[in-house]
Amino acid sequence: MSVIVKPIFTEKQTALTDKYENRYGFIVKPSANKVEIKKAVEALYNVHVESVNTMKYDGKKRSRYTKSGMVNGSTSAYKKAIITLKKGETIDLFSNI
Repeated sequence: MSVIVKPIFTEKQTALTDKYENRYGFIVKPSANKVEIKKAVEALYNVHVESVNTMKYDGKKRSRYTKSGMVNGSTSAYKKAIITLKKGETIDLFSNI
């Protein structure tokens, strides 16, 4: 079972990838450490990882008004990893679409 959940395709992450061509973002399992993330990316995409930066995000409280009244909930907490590859290497994230 891989520690990588999915790649990130947001405007902010795309701008980072455009500015630095060898950086990619992934949502990973909260229990994963940097060594596990590095091994998983290298095995999955057949590239050499130079560094891994991780960030943990807490879920946010959300509420909305509906016909039946106020509905409260929260978004999910997750962990994000920014992968820096060795110079000249790239990952084609759209190859299996």
